[in-house]
Amino acid sequence: MVGDIGVAGGKIVMLPRADPEAQYTQKGHVEACRVIDARGRIVTPGLIDMHVHFRQPGQTHKETIASGCRAAARGGFTAVCTMPNTLPPNDNPAATAEIKKLAARANGVRVFPVAAITRGLGGQTLTDFAALRSAGAVALSDDGQPVVGDAVMQKALEAAGALGLPVISHSEEPSLSAGGHMNAGQTARRLGYAGIPNAAEFVMVKRDIALCEVTGAALHIAHVSTAQSVQAIREAKMRGVPVSAETAPHYLMLTDQAVATQGANAKMNPPLRSAADRSAVIQGLVDGTIDAIATDHAPHAPQEKAQAFEQAPNGVIGLETSLGIGLKLVQEGALGLEKLIAAMSVNPGRLLGFDNHLEVGRPADITIIDPDDAWTVKAADFQSLSRNTPFEGWRLPGRAAMTIVGGRIVFDAAHTSSFTGKS
Repeated sequence: MVGDIGVAGGKIVMLPRADPEAQYTQKGHVEACRVIDARGRIVTPGLIDMHVHFRQPGQTHKETIASGCRAAARGGFTAVCTMPNTLPPNDNPAATAEIKKLAARANGVRVFPVAAITRGLGGQTLTDFAALRSAGAVALSDDGQPVVGDAVMQKALEAAGALGLPVISHSEEPSLSAGGHMNAGQTARRLGYAGIPNAAEFVMVKRDIALCEVTGAALHIAHVSTAQSVQAIREAKMRGVPVSAETAPHYLMLTDQAVATQGANAKMNPPLRSAADRSAVIQGLVDGTIDAIATDHAPHAPQEKAQAFEQAPNGVIGLETSLGIGLKLVQEGALGLEKLIAAMSVNPGRLLGFDNHLEVGRPADITIIDPDDAWTVKAADFQSLSRNTPFEGWRLPGRAAMTIVGGRIVFDAAHTSSFTGKS
């Protein structure tokens, strides 16, 4: 569709082919407003990243909420969900409220806190879900740590379901992943690193799906990386189980062979998998088994990633490359553009209960994409405080030209030095 979008008072007031009676007709006001020429560009609902780590409190040398918001805005994201594995964890209402306060002070993208399922991420005692929801939590997760106890996870799903809060599962069986540093396979054997088998993920995915089916509560499975997990989720959806899933850009674009060239900048949990797993994950996204693309943005300081591979921490950053990687997949014919946009915008919004469709009366959260603005990834230019990307030097076909949150421009590629967010 080609046409104009009108924004006033932070909301969408006019759309192409809208009912003329419903359009914004105060022409004098419209003429006085800024006009953004988006010809040749793609205007989409604001991108939402369901899975980021902003490290505040506790590790602000890696990332802060303010720097994370700037990185998100540059990447085209109008909203992000922050995971609770900070120091200390977001496992109480005061911590959730503090994140909301810092996000408001950053004055940039929307920040939706995800609070811990268990106290201290210890996997034992449930947090106060109702109080966390009242403080602003939009979901619950012990991300970074699995909830190993079956009974604890079932109780969590039951309690969260009663409150309408989704549970985001870090599906990992620690007894199978213990001691591993990358995907188990030929590359790990050649490099001499202990491997993590696919079973470490899909065994727990199957457990989580079974508990979801028993409780009927909404379950979201994070960072899907294996063919077996994709198939288990596909079969569960066919049975009507209320399960959803996300994968990350690195699982869509890379395999475990990247470890040989990128070292610790290709180390994450779950690890990069085989080419067959990558193909299965892409197919899962194409056929709707996987609902969303989420970056799992995990900043680490250079000296931390510079350690020996076995000692280096897991995780890579992704907010500023995610859209470009997605557009590369579209360019290569692996994914349709509409599917990409849905997986990065309206699908995450739906899962979070945040309707970000471009409709009259809704908040004007808008991403403008230039699909032809090819660029080379240079981590030194990132807004993130960290540089741990496996895509350094890659040529990507497009990126965000402008990010608008509530009708306010928070990023404009034409003026990259001028962010509205505060430090």
